[in-house]
Amino acid sequence: MTTLSATKPKPSALHTLKVDPLARFNRVHSLLYSLGILALLYRHCTSFLASPSFLSLLLFLADLVLAFMWGLVQPFRWRSVRRREFPERLMDTVGRREDLPALDVFICTADPHKEPPMSVVSTALSVMAFDYPTDRLSVYVSDDGGSEVTLFAFMEAAMFARYWLPFCRENGVQERSPEAYFSSNMCENYDKMKMMYQAMKEKVENALQRGHVAGNDLIAASEELEIFKKWKGFTRRDHPSIIQVLLESSKDADIMGDALPNLIYVSREKNITSPHHFKAGALNALVRVSSIMTNAPVVLTLDCDMYSNDPKSPFRALCYLLDPAMASKLAYVQFPQHFEGLNEGDIYGGEIKRLFRTNARGMDGFGGPNYVGSNCFFSRRALGGIRSSALAPLDSHESKEPRPCGSLRLDSVMKRAHEAAGCDYEVGTKWGSTIGFRYGSLVEDFYTGYRLHCEGWVSVFCDPERPAFSGDAPKNLNDALGQVKRWCIGLLEVAISKHNPLTFGIRKASLPLGLCYGYYAYWGSWCIPSTIYAFLPPLALINQKRLFPEVSDPWFYLYAYLFLAAYSTDLVDFLRAEGTIHRWWNDQRMWMVRGVTSFPFGTTQFVLNHVGISTPGFNVTSKVTEEEQSERYDKGMFDFGGVASPFFVGLGTVAIVNLSSFLMGIARAARIEGVFDEMFVQLFLSGFVVANCLPIYEAMFLRKDAGKMPGNVTLISILVAGFLHLIGYFMFTI
Repeated sequence: MTTLSATKPKPSALHTLKVDPLARFNRVHSLLYSLGILALLYRHCTSFLASPSFLSLLLFLADLVLAFMWGLVQPFRWRSVRRREFPERLMDTVGRREDLPALDVFICTADPHKEPPMSVVSTALSVMAFDYPTDRLSVYVSDDGGSEVTLFAFMEAAMFARYWLPFCRENGVQERSPEAYFSSNMCENYDKMKMMYQAMKEKVENALQRGHVAGNDLIAASEELEIFKKWKGFTRRDHPSIIQVLLESSKDADIMGDALPNLIYVSREKNITSPHHFKAGALNALVRVSSIMTNAPVVLTLDCDMYSNDPKSPFRALCYLLDPAMASKLAYVQFPQHFEGLNEGDIYGGEIKRLFRTNARGMDGFGGPNYVGSNCFFSRRALGGIRSSALAPLDSHESKEPRPCGSLRLDSVMKRAHEAAGCDYEVGTKWGSTIGFRYGSLVEDFYTGYRLHCEGWVSVFCDPERPAFSGDAPKNLNDALGQVKRWCIGLLEVAISKHNPLTFGIRKASLPLGLCYGYYAYWGSWCIPSTIYAFLPPLALINQKRLFPEVSDPWFYLYAYLFLAAYSTDLVDFLRAEGTIHRWWNDQRMWMVRGVTSFPFGTTQFVLNHVGISTPGFNVTSKVTEEEQSERYDKGMFDFGGVASPFFVGLGTVAIVNLSSFLMGIARAARIEGVFDEMFVQLFLSGFVVANCLPIYEAMFLRKDAGKMPGNVTLISILVAGFLHLIGYFMFTI
């Protein structure tokens, strides 16, 4: 653990902040590296003026984009901070547990076939089991798929919760997701509780396979059959709102007689003629419905597969939200995303340490991390644009009427809740622009956090030693790349909007935060240097065209410094974030893979969308993993899943072009004196790519399992590589 400099905290402090002592070193490194970049750009300019060529222009473009992105990333390292909370001191500030602020939890799901209902149920049960007063806890599940199976799963979960919550309390369970707990633990009453859970799971999975809920699966047939009759004629894109109070704290108790938290199922109205704004629209519907039904001043948003791993995490968030010095300007407390089940080497870079930890700490030093869509405790009034010095409940943003009292099932309450979940509720309002989660980007989380910072709010990064939440990362390459492609499109939507971080953000938030948000907004720009360096040096190498200084040239040492300094500082940052060298190697490999797949495909799709050419819309990342696929992942084998994805054609082409060029370059260097010295940089770059592509060669030519590269993709990659070599021949020799 790195030693951090800080002043001694006050005895009553709920939290402390410590600045990373390496921040000064990072600033010195930034200065020296900046001088190196300027020298490199100067060389490009003088070389181009002396001998203009299209090739030198391409290399200059690649290095210019690299310099631009490098400049944007620097604020992450200027004032990285780490915080520590003291939740044991919280009650001294609050007084009684009954005085703790109420908490509303939002969980969104959109497709029962890609996001299995039982996974969503486990997430909900894990937060229902928070060590928090149950009469002040409400869990809302947004089903944007409008699935009767999902509602049925939560009806079953409501019954199971009566046993599960006391079981967790009595046995001191920390990992309160049943799915996670039963896969890794055994204790007294384990068999009985597991059998109950497995019976529930079997009923739900059978209903999912049938596509509907059978009457014999229902217990309270008189009421529940009426609910499911409503689904006749429903489609995912066209149906009325469904709101069901499955548990009500004032009426429902567990087997020990203790009150259960509120559990409310919400499927907002959908109409094919009305925009629904994807996840942001679903979250805003929950904000409105919850304002009417419970109106808690604190709101937690969770992904459907990101379960609670620490039942005391709300108290850590409250250490900030209840601090009088921060309360009036604090919008949210962001916990990092932590992933269980990663294989030893994390072959797909699923941890994404820079996004979820390293960069978040850097932004925390200048106003707070960006919102990453899950594991985030919001102050409700920030979502309503309300600034005050107290953490007071927020009434309906469109109405001055007080929050309804009494039963959540009252007709007056349900009528208002259904209106709030309707398609037309937002028409003529500021929802999605200055109220609630923001519209205008596929990455509603990034955009919402960014806009809140521009409005003067701050945020906090809370990263306790025990991860507060855990979830699953994609277990096959196509899903991992598709997820990043979707992020790339959404981020570019922010980059070209009137709220561009490099213009609007720098003015409204701050220079460092504007640059940080700009780095993410222009993520897709990495495709330019990645693609140029993936193809240009090897094609020049095979045609004996030198692009870089030879080893005896003093300029060679500038290239060596820039490469080694960039990679060594990245490695240090990764290791300090509790990574390993093995995982770092795989992480940087995946960065190169995304550079020639997710980024160029995402950028292309974004451009096509904006010139009026229709392309596929939003896709939910699948949370389903087949057994054989899981076995291959555990063994550290890249899984191409038998899918003829365009991503894989790009990868295969890069692999073939660099392998053929590297082998021919080495053969030529062995036969001809001076070639190694003259072509060292290009040989090194091609060799570096080849070393990173070893899993791809294995999948293309050696493996026979179902996760190998599809044969037609391999053939197309070879043909495209041959075509590129032909183009290179004409470019470099004619």
